[in-house]
Amino acid sequence: MTSPVADRASLARRLDRYRATTHGGGGAPLEASRQVELPDAPVDRGVLAERLARTVGGEVVSMAGGHVVRCTTEPREIPLDRVGLSGLPGQPPPGVPLVCLDTETTGLATATGTVAFLVGLGWWEGDAFQQVQLLLPDHADEPALLTALAGYIPLDGWLVTYNGRGFDWPLLVTRYRMARRAAPIHGGHLDLLPVVRRLFRHRLEDARLRTVESGLLGMVRHGDIDGSEIPGRYLGFLRGGPAEPLAAVVRHNDQDVRSLARLLVLLASGYGTPEARRTAPAGDLGGLARAYARAGRLSEALECYDVAFEAEPVPAQPPTLRPIMLRPLDARHRPEPAGEVPWWSPRVPADFGGSPRQHIGSAPSVRSAAFATPWTTDRIAVERAHLLRRLRRWDDAADAWASLAAGPGRTAIVAAIELAKLREHRLRDPLGALRATGDGLALAERRQHLGRPEPRLEADLRARARRLRRRLVGRTATSARRADQGHTRVGVLP
Repeated sequence: MTSPVADRASLARRLDRYRATTHGGGGAPLEASRQVELPDAPVDRGVLAERLARTVGGEVVSMAGGHVVRCTTEPREIPLDRVGLSGLPGQPPPGVPLVCLDTETTGLATATGTVAFLVGLGWWEGDAFQQVQLLLPDHADEPALLTALAGYIPLDGWLVTYNGRGFDWPLLVTRYRMARRAAPIHGGHLDLLPVVRRLFRHRLEDARLRTVESGLLGMVRHGDIDGSEIPGRYLGFLRGGPAEPLAAVVRHNDQDVRSLARLLVLLASGYGTPEARRTAPAGDLGGLARAYARAGRLSEALECYDVAFEAEPVPAQPPTLRPIMLRPLDARHRPEPAGEVPWWSPRVPADFGGSPRQHIGSAPSVRSAAFATPWTTDRIAVERAHLLRRLRRWDDAADAWASLAAGPGRTAIVAAIELAKLREHRLRDPLGALRATGDGLALAERRQHLGRPEPRLEADLRARARRLRRRLVGRTATSARRADQGHTRVGVLP
């Protein structure tokens, strides 16, 4: 009986001969990965592991189930304020271990045919950030990689990933299930992709990690590879090719893991305390306020809006780029045409590397389209007024809407409607509500004269005005009737 390695080598040789035949012998040359001289005899997996370890600067670890190439990076000082980080919504408690995790795979799917051949891990020991990478020399060694990976994830630890909830961790869980093993138990999972979307989408071109590095961390990669090349480099090695192309893949993964750590440091140092938030861009504070409000922490959300309202709400300029020897920025991404779902919408699959793909989706909802607007002064004021109403601070909310209603544009008309509703239903002031409605109608008529009609808002205001007038007339009639009844009772007294 032949071994699986020999069967795979024989099948690969037959496929290459078939491709050469279909090209007619004189057609276009085969790809470099297909022109590799395949071994005629099975290669020992230990020899493959040794060759790979020498190339990437790692060591071979043998255990039950096969071999793993382990690469260890020198510790780096990356201090992290765990108390400040824990104060942000959705962040882990300060006492639990954090394990940054990133994978390199043979594809971009999470189905059974996709394998994670490289797993990068990073964790803190004091202020020192430790890193290790586990590399798979051959498919048959996967049980050993899964065993080694489980040893680096504490039971109470939190995973820190970038799109790991949708890709990295589900893929690893699938591999554990294929091996008929349970995935490692851990205390929680912090995915930084939703955090980036929520806080920084107003000033980033897309959500890719390298864009976050340049736009937020001030780093540019030089000498790195594109994510679409990674699967081909590993598959070429499995077909008998050289291991040198995988050295760049290891460096790429090493930087990805370290970028997760630096992004956590940015969140903790720039947004973890009220003092730090006073120098943050207004748009970032608006996104953070929405995150606090979603978590039910309304007072902290209001504090963010107050600081953002005082700040200058202009798009933040990216920091000065600090070159590091990684890869150049990918210039292939272009802004999506108007009318498509925006990149930060949860309905859009995350773009985290690889070849660009065309996503076909439905039109954005009214809610998501509203969030696509920049964090202007008016938008911050509107969000703040809504939050004051949620806090049941009726008088403060009425003052906030009244300030907006005194301004120009469509926002003032909407503010007049909100002010009318608040005065009628919460402050029990229908006369004040009617005045606000009249101010809104005046603004709507002014916009109509300028060629910018608002028919729906105008219809709402007119219907509201008619109802309020009927209510006031009814209240006046009721008051008069009660007064007459009171006079009658006084007249019959002895």
